[in-house]
Amino acid sequence: MSITFWLAIVIIVLTLLALLKRYETRLVLCLSGLAMCCIAADPMAAYNQFAKSMTTGNLIQSICSAMGFAFLISYTKCDLHLVQWLTRPVKSLGLFLIPVSALLTTVINAAIPSAAGCAAAVGATLIPLMIRSGISPAGAAAAVLVGTYGSNFNPGGAHPVMISGMAGIDPMQYTIDYSFTYAMVSLIGIVMITVVEVILKDHRNGRANADVKLEIQQVQVPKVNLLYAFAPMLPLIILLLGNTYIPAIRMGVAQAMLIGATYTMLVTRVNPQKTFSEFFNGAGKGYGNVLGIIIAAGVFACGLRETGVVGALIEALKHANEYARVGGAAGTCLMAILTGSADAAIFAFNEAVTPHAAEFGMTITDLGNVVSTAGQLGRTMSPVAGVVILLAGMAQVSPIDLVKRTAVPMITAWLVLVIFL
Repeated sequence: MSITFWLAIVIIVLTLLALLKRYETRLVLCLSGLAMCCIAADPMAAYNQFAKSMTTGNLIQSICSAMGFAFLISYTKCDLHLVQWLTRPVKSLGLFLIPVSALLTTVINAAIPSAAGCAAAVGATLIPLMIRSGISPAGAAAAVLVGTYGSNFNPGGAHPVMISGMAGIDPMQYTIDYSFTYAMVSLIGIVMITVVEVILKDHRNGRANADVKLEIQQVQVPKVNLLYAFAPMLPLIILLLGNTYIPAIRMGVAQAMLIGATYTMLVTRVNPQKTFSEFFNGAGKGYGNVLGIIIAAGVFACGLRETGVVGALIEALKHANEYARVGGAAGTCLMAILTGSADAAIFAFNEAVTPHAAEFGMTITDLGNVVSTAGQLGRTMSPVAGVVILLAGMAQVSPIDLVKRTAVPMITAWLVLVIFL
């Protein structure tokens, strides 16, 4: 191994330490990638990669339109109508509120792909509801947390768009192809969180939580409007039907999101200037926050390629290709647990290694899917993840109390993912 390779290893270690200290992810990845390109005597490679990643058409269209639509749905409060409509029949389920709440969160997270955004909308309704039904505050928040894996069912999500783009297929087709995997992983999480909370005796009775005083108030809308409640689901329905039963309406993710935005503005009749502005605010956030990490991960991956780290990793995987699946899944899952963010590890691995999947006996979509799924499972049991901290604050418990409940379900789902799916 050359001196350049070993210097790159030092930079990688420093990168991990910086991420663990929760420095700005995009800055850390960009600087690390640039440093590696510099020691490889080609600093322009980092800048060229940055510029190239800024104009990746399918990523920009899908992610920015999906985030814009999500912001619009939140601004018009259509998300609250959907949450309240779905939760209305479950108020007296007792113990079964745990799996039902996790399932409802999964469904809503498919329409509102931001884990934190979904948790804020759902948690404000479901956490007080579960606590009043005799479920402990930590148990209530953990049930919602398990459901924040549902964004995988949204073809406008960053990971489906990125992986499908590498493989040259439509994001909706990719989502359909791996929907069984997502369904099984979600089901395992829902079943196991119920088992864990039964063992921990999180379900007691209504009087047991009488002394619990939450600062959050249960969010209600005066009257559920079904036209409003339908709005978050419309793009998903269009994409699903267009790619299965009604080919005549088949279209891209961006077009479906824009149709959903048009419908939302028409039925809510909110000031169009404000709603359109909110849509573009969301699109800008999507570019800055989501695409920003993808761009930074691309620069980091470029540095890995320039210093020979990617080549060495690929050669190692060729000689032990049976471990490629396990190694990718274990590495991204562990990084997500430690840093609280799955995106940095997933994007970096998929950018650098996944395009070479065929060289060690896998397809791009298979490797990309297992890596992204494992990373998100790790995020769901990380005490420093933003969504975990948010839900812990809403329930007024420690983040550790939440991950003590989600760890076993997520580890079980990870094992099934790697071994069977």
